[in-house]
Amino acid sequence: MDCLFCAIVAGDIPSRQVYADAAAVAFLDINPWKRGHTLVIPRRHVDDLLAADEALTEIAAAINATARLLVDRLGADGVNLLSSAGAVAGQEVFHLHVHLVPRYADDPGLRAVTDRVAGIDLDEVAAALAGAGSSGGAGR
Repeated sequence: MDCLFCAIVAGDIPSRQVYADAAAVAFLDINPWKRGHTLVIPRRHVDDLLAADEALTEIAAAINATARLLVDRLGADGVNLLSSAGAVAGQEVFHLHVHLVPRYADDPGLRAVTDRVAGIDLDEVAAALAGAGSSGGAGR
């Protein structure tokens, strides 16, 4: 199977992993909309949330833990959760994934969720989520 996210789960493609459990892996999006934009995926291959009834339930604990991590370690004021099912909905990688997009008071609103913030340093964000960096701050 030629799946980018399966290759990330297998460790064949590097990622900035911020959370993992038996069912799921969470890693920073390489083209983030906002500081801390993270994808949560099931370890097993599932095309999308419509493909298997229990797939979203299986990764619910990882979604919850990762969202709390983004708020606690990055100082986010809220989080948007988004998952697209099918090409017509905008899905580009056909492995179930949930976008967790940290939101900050200086950039509010649903309409602005996909407006990319320039200059996000993924290494700095990964360090902050690992507990090695400071929370909040510049570069949001």
